[in-house]
Amino acid sequence: MAFPTGVKYVIIGAGIHGLSTAYHLALRLRETGRGSGEDILVVDKTSIAAGASGIACGVVRNNYFQPAMRELMAHSVSVWESDPEAYSYHPVGYMQISPESMRKDVTTIYEQQKAIGYESEFIEGEAESMAYMKTLFDDWQAKGITSVLHEKRGGYANNTASMYGLATKAEGEGVRILTGARVTGFEFGNNSQAVTAVVTDKGTISCDYVVVGTGPWVNEMWTMLDLPKTVSIKGADGDVHKDVPMWKFWCLEEGTLGVDPEMHKTNDGSFPPVIHVDSDAPLFSDEDGSLVTDKMWGIYYKPDFNFGGIQGGAAPYVVNQTPDNVAVDPYGADSPDFIVGDDFINMWCSALAHCQKRFEGQIRYYKNHDPSGGLGCFTPDSFPVFDVFRENVYVIADSNHGYKMLGVGKLAAQEIAGEKSALMEPFRISRYEEGRLHPVSNSPFPWS
Repeated sequence: MAFPTGVKYVIIGAGIHGLSTAYHLALRLRETGRGSGEDILVVDKTSIAAGASGIACGVVRNNYFQPAMRELMAHSVSVWESDPEAYSYHPVGYMQISPESMRKDVTTIYEQQKAIGYESEFIEGEAESMAYMKTLFDDWQAKGITSVLHEKRGGYANNTASMYGLATKAEGEGVRILTGARVTGFEFGNNSQAVTAVVTDKGTISCDYVVVGTGPWVNEMWTMLDLPKTVSIKGADGDVHKDVPMWKFWCLEEGTLGVDPEMHKTNDGSFPPVIHVDSDAPLFSDEDGSLVTDKMWGIYYKPDFNFGGIQGGAAPYVVNQTPDNVAVDPYGADSPDFIVGDDFINMWCSALAHCQKRFEGQIRYYKNHDPSGGLGCFTPDSFPVFDVFRENVYVIADSNHGYKMLGVGKLAAQEIAGEKSALMEPFRISRYEEGRLHPVSNSPFPWS
C-alpha cells in the first residue's frame, strides 16, 4: 500500500496487543458509528508476530494470586474462547501443582476463582495430590506436592498462527497494517503534550491518537515519548521508595524437547492440560545425578505440534539494567542470544524427568537451535501498566504477561473510545505513588 501520511489512530506493534486493540477498536468504531477500521493504522518495524508474540509459549491461564490479574485473565480467556479456530486456541485446561509453602496462596486463588465463576478443581494433601495426578499420568512421580489446582478452562494457542488469525480479523474490518517501518520518534503540539505525528524511517504519519503495544520494546517508545525514567513507590508500610527504575529486564527461558508430542498424553489417550509445577524438592540432574538446585524452582510444559515436541519453560533470571541511553532490542543484535544455555537445558529436562518417568533420559532430544525466550521488559512490580500519557498516547506495558492477555486489546479499545474499564483501573501508573500495589505470592515466577 502507499505510505499513509495521516490517519486518526496509529497503533505501534503488530503483536498480540497492537493487533487485538486494532481489531476491537475497529469493531467499536463501526458499532458506535464513530468511524471504521480504515481510521486505524498498525505500524511494525518488521512484520506480524516478528517479536515476542511470534515465539511465545502460548499458555493461556487464569492462575494468578492477585485478584485484579485473575479477573483480567478470566476476561482474556473468554476472548480466546470466542473464536478458537481463528485464534488457533486449544482449550485443554491448566494445572498449578505446588508444594506446602504455596498451598495457602493457591487456596486463595481457588476460592476467588469460585467467586468469579471460573471453573476449577482443587486437591489438597500430598497423598491426595499424588493420587489425582496418577489418574491423569500413571508415571507421575514428583514428590512433595501438597496441592493441585486444575483449571478446566484455559490452555494454549499456536503463537504465529493466532497472530495471523487476529491480523486477518482486523484487516477484515478495514484496518491497515504497515510493516517494515521503524518508529524513530514523535512530533508534539506547540501548546500541549499531545503527540501530533509518529515519525518512522519511511516517513511521518500525522495522527490524533497513538497506541503503544510493543511488548518488550516499550522502554524504547517510553524514551522517545520523554516519559519518567523512575517512579516513587509507596510500600505497604507507608515508606516511600524514590527513584525506582521504571523498567527492569529479565532473561526468559523457554525451549522444546524434540520428541513426538504424542508421547505426552493422559492415561485415556487425550492431550493433557498445560502443566505448571513449582517445587521446593531438591532437583538432581537427569544426566549425571548431580544437584541442580536445592532452592525453589518452577517449570511449565505442554505437547505442541507447532513447536514439534514438548514445549515449555522455567522461571526467568534478572539481567543487568540497561543504561538509560541505550535502546533495547530484545531480539536484536544488542541483546543476549535468545538460544538458551546448557544450565537451562539441564534444569528443565531434569525437572521434566523429576515429574514424569517418561521424560527420563530424553535430554538428548532437546532442540538446541530453536529460538526461545529473549528479554522481558518488566515494570517495577512486575505487573502491567495500562494508562494514557501525553494526553493522547495509550500505553500497553504488559510486563511480559503479554500473549495470554488477548482481552487487553478489547478493553483498551473500550477506553480509547471513551468508556473506562473497571478491569484496567488497578493497573494505572498512579498505583505506585498511591501505594495500591498488587499482593506478592510465594511462587518463583515474578508474574505469579
